[in-house]
Amino acid sequence: MTLLRRICLLGVALLLSACGKEPLYQEQGYVFGTLVEVSVYGEQEPRARQAVAAVMQEFQRLHNMLHAWQPSELSELNAAFAQGRHKQVSPELAAILQDATQLAVQSGELFDPAIGGLIRLWGFQADTFKAVLPDEKRVAALVAANPQMSDIVLKGDVASSRNKAVRLDLGGYAKGYALDRAAALLKKMGIHNALINIGGNVLALGSHGSRPWRVGIQHPRKPGPFATVELHDGEAIGTSGDYQRYFEVNGKRYCHLIDPRSGQPAQGVEAVTILTHGAHAGVLSDADSKPLFISGVQGWREAAARMGLDEALLIDGNGKVYLTAAMQKRLEFTDKATVGKVEP
Repeated sequence: MTLLRRICLLGVALLLSACGKEPLYQEQGYVFGTLVEVSVYGEQEPRARQAVAAVMQEFQRLHNMLHAWQPSELSELNAAFAQGRHKQVSPELAAILQDATQLAVQSGELFDPAIGGLIRLWGFQADTFKAVLPDEKRVAALVAANPQMSDIVLKGDVASSRNKAVRLDLGGYAKGYALDRAAALLKKMGIHNALINIGGNVLALGSHGSRPWRVGIQHPRKPGPFATVELHDGEAIGTSGDYQRYFEVNGKRYCHLIDPRSGQPAQGVEAVTILTHGAHAGVLSDADSKPLFISGVQGWREAAARMGLDEALLIDGNGKVYLTAAMQKRLEFTDKATVGKVEP
């Protein structure tokens, strides 16, 4: 029995013992390097189980296709780029690259999946992270090479790169894409009320009975949520934080969110959370938070406007909360004494 299946079964057992007669079915798994959970409300267990199994299979398919450093279609493409070769890609991957390129341009290249080489240098293309700083000259060389999504040339289903330094890492896109794919699958199977959670990126379908789905926003420095928010049909929430994928050297924290301009992990921010909606709410919840995080306290609001985000918040390195007026209306802080600085 695989680890994924064992975790899934454990999630079901916990649900059945805890939820009694409530028509809520949940399964957990581990994919994309993080915990995933799918909840279905208002369906008989066999039907819900079948739908969730299809979603979990889709997650694994995408994981196998988009893995940045293990054998995958994406890693094969990276090898071709490094050798200056053309490579035929699936129509799905071609569409993903086109979409990611548009988001990169919109973000002013602060969302840049082409900097996989920098992510690898910092040790974040691994399941565990060593507290070792990379060679400064190698970092500087990659920054000077300036790999960008716009370096990629797509002609039909054939991809090439004008820049051999391009090394794709879709870690800031794939979870959101998987959310959208899961939502489409569930709708196709007639499931109208569900909550899909991939490592803190969450998308809602329908409602939890007579009320909206309510989710917590993880506190970046303490156990449990620092706020909760109701998600309505088709809405998604995404958080970029420095508290899951990081290491420390001499008391300084280095996280996986790399600033393409400097080649260094972004500093001065603990977390950014955004709310999105629409046909591609999942992708946007994943990709659009990165430019805000990297822009920091001084530039996050401008970055939010550039990405078309009305509902966003940032927690700085001192734990101070900054948020938009629209986000303030949606949040319920766990600590009622919490005061956020509202920026128009």
